[in-house]
Amino acid sequence: MPADTSTTSTIVLVGHGMVGQRFLEALAERGLTATHRVVVLCEEPRPAYDRVQLTSYFSGRTPEDLSLTDLAFIEEHGIELHLGDPAESVDREARTVTARSGLVVGYDVLVLATGSYPFVPPVPNKDAEGCFVYRTIEDLLAIEEYARRSTTGVVVGGGLLGLEAAGALKGLGLTSHIVEFAPRLMPVQVDEGGGAALLRTIEEMGLTVHTGVGTQEIVVGEDGAVTGMKLSDGSELATDLVVFSAGVRPRDQLARDCGLTVGERGGITVDEQCRTVTDPHVFAIGECALAADGRVYGLVAPGYEQAETAAAAIAGDASAFTGADLSTKLKLLGVDVASFGDAHGAAEDCLDVVYSDSRAGLYKKLVIGRDGTLRGGILVGDAEAYGTLKAFTGSVPPVSPESLVLPAGAGAPVQLGPSALPDDAIICSCNNVRKGTIREAVTEHRCTTVPEVKKCTKAGTTCGSCVKVLGQLINAELEASGVEVDKGLCACFSQTREELYEIVLALRITSHRELLDRYGREEARGGDGCEVCKPTVGSIVASLAPAIGASTYVLDGEQAALQDTNDHFLANLQRNGSYSVVPRIPGGEIAPEKLIVIGEIARDFGLYTKITGGQRIDMFGARVEQLPSIWARLVDAGFESGHAYGKSLRTVKSCVGQTWCRYGVQDSVRMAIDLELRYRGLRSPHKLKSAVSGCQRECAEAQSKDFGVIATANGWNLYVGGNGGATPRHADLLAQDLSDAELIRLIDRFLMFYIRTADRLERTSTWLERVPGGLDHVRDVVVHDSLGICDELESLMAAHVSHYRDEWAETINDPEKLARFVSFVNAPDTPDPVVAFVPERDQIKPDLPLLSIGLRPADDVLEGSAQR
Repeated sequence: MPADTSTTSTIVLVGHGMVGQRFLEALAERGLTATHRVVVLCEEPRPAYDRVQLTSYFSGRTPEDLSLTDLAFIEEHGIELHLGDPAESVDREARTVTARSGLVVGYDVLVLATGSYPFVPPVPNKDAEGCFVYRTIEDLLAIEEYARRSTTGVVVGGGLLGLEAAGALKGLGLTSHIVEFAPRLMPVQVDEGGGAALLRTIEEMGLTVHTGVGTQEIVVGEDGAVTGMKLSDGSELATDLVVFSAGVRPRDQLARDCGLTVGERGGITVDEQCRTVTDPHVFAIGECALAADGRVYGLVAPGYEQAETAAAAIAGDASAFTGADLSTKLKLLGVDVASFGDAHGAAEDCLDVVYSDSRAGLYKKLVIGRDGTLRGGILVGDAEAYGTLKAFTGSVPPVSPESLVLPAGAGAPVQLGPSALPDDAIICSCNNVRKGTIREAVTEHRCTTVPEVKKCTKAGTTCGSCVKVLGQLINAELEASGVEVDKGLCACFSQTREELYEIVLALRITSHRELLDRYGREEARGGDGCEVCKPTVGSIVASLAPAIGASTYVLDGEQAALQDTNDHFLANLQRNGSYSVVPRIPGGEIAPEKLIVIGEIARDFGLYTKITGGQRIDMFGARVEQLPSIWARLVDAGFESGHAYGKSLRTVKSCVGQTWCRYGVQDSVRMAIDLELRYRGLRSPHKLKSAVSGCQRECAEAQSKDFGVIATANGWNLYVGGNGGATPRHADLLAQDLSDAELIRLIDRFLMFYIRTADRLERTSTWLERVPGGLDHVRDVVVHDSLGICDELESLMAAHVSHYRDEWAETINDPEKLARFVSFVNAPDTPDPVVAFVPERDQIKPDLPLLSIGLRPADDVLEGSAQR
């Protein structure tokens, strides 16, 4: 119930960002919204949103998706929220705040959460047309609009937001540069080695990085718009858009104007209760506050702690903010970057344990005290262990530091489960939640799922980097309490994927409905299943189709309804509703005539073309109704589906091998073609990638694949369980010096054993680390036939090979199947008006601003049609 404003005290909050919203929640949790009038003056036109995930706007999230404010919460607690009406002055003697609208609000307690403002270097023309900052949703909307008429963008600043801004510009189709005054990227979070690894990876993405130079001047044209940038080394960059992301400064002008004490370098000076040292009736929290330890904290986690502390002080509870953990884990331009504890080894008597792999873009450093205490670390390229390592900071880990930084496959496997963490280990640094608190949520509050624990403790509700460890802790605590943990596939099946595979194979079940009705949970029988089990069962049936008597065509009968969006249309759905088409090019070898066919098709249908990392050619921008016509021309020219849309074999890359290369010792192209044609169309728990290198120089990067082959003078070495994606992993050597027949036999067994025992959406790299016994067990089964199932595995693969049919050819020859390829079922001849394109570098790109507002394209927008 709202408080009676005529008799109750008033709390005025100036600013409604992430920290401001957390402060309101803390007030509500302590019952203060029921006893106080709460007034919020917000400068922005929208309530609090997730600024940490700001860049995700360019990946399709809307401003509404980013919102952190439940308006029902605001209404329930009687909070008076004034949007677009910032505070302009404070009269501390009268205890009033005046807003821009002229509204005057009296206060008993004033809380300043004004945040920070972007620092823009004082260079000539910094305010010219085409110059932006990267701080709010409105900033992003302005950048997006201006980028539509720009070709090149420069970001000033190579820190966290700077890299995100550069990635956003690249995503908008601009040639992107990063200018960083420091000698490396992210100088606060990573050291020289980490910066070098990050630099290599980012440059490989097509961004140009300039470190160790500053911006001297923004060059403008006669119309006053940006045309370039002069750098401190005398060079000049041509650009028509500039984003300043060179750090932030506390927004403390309101405090200065009303006589509050501020720090020499900015920030409203507060004590350990976040109360200003000048006025006991005024608090400051978040990025505008200079904390009692002399720091201004620019991360959300310390701001949340300050919000809790201020609310506690207002309620008369004992609480203090004396400092905060500055650990961070981020994914910048798709690259994992994390730092924790004393990452730079500033303390005395520290030793560094470092692992670096420049080719894979990996850098891991742990800072160890002489007594073995883990003091901090830096992770670039692979931050999978961040949650566990951060929790061990300040203690002596139970294993050697070397084993903690070596990548999987490069040393003895290390398993540091939740039981190894002490109760006072901080699991969620954003919300300062310790392991003991999570255990209590399970044991005392009867929470049994991650969402329940999130709601109870707030762990995992901000950046999400701790959610994996959170799940492990919950399951470990439940099992320790004697509670049987439900490891079923989903709410429809109590069995795991592996168990369902065995049921389907043994009983020759060919439909999801039959499997659900016979073996589903009681409450799920007779239903339709869910979005988890339908594609999973569809994949199992497809993998076993010849052996169980099912159709090998995924769009036959019930199978069609089980497929994900991509499989449903045998093409990859792109962000604007169009599709991409990837024909198979086995081993990356293609004749000139076929290259010409691809070029002609792309030209005639107005498609964007790109050479992929898997040595194929991807054609983007096809409308759903155009797909059959494109496939027909490809099939006529001898192409078939490349299965880029499916959880199946994608490609088998190759180098040119001994046929052309003077270092090659085997015919890698021939072997790659043989393998790709053998395993094409093989449905599996996750996508499969492979490569064949003709010598130890490893030009095809076989050791980063699910199964990779490297030639030797005596035959072939087989590596398995590699991954070059979001969580890189070196493949393990399974067998060596194999003949052609031996190699194929072992790959047959390995793939079918993986398909048989892996979890849903589990890559071979994760599977190999999860299965009991790891590589040794897999080697025993696949090479030495320890389980006596190799004949069956080989038979299943032989059935797949002999029954393979090209899905594109099957579809274009079936009029009934062709009927699904329309944008609108009730208007099959009408194309989707939102699927439109604009020109870029002699090709096309999606018209994303058009997509975001959902309008019909204007007459001058390219529509990617065959007439263009």
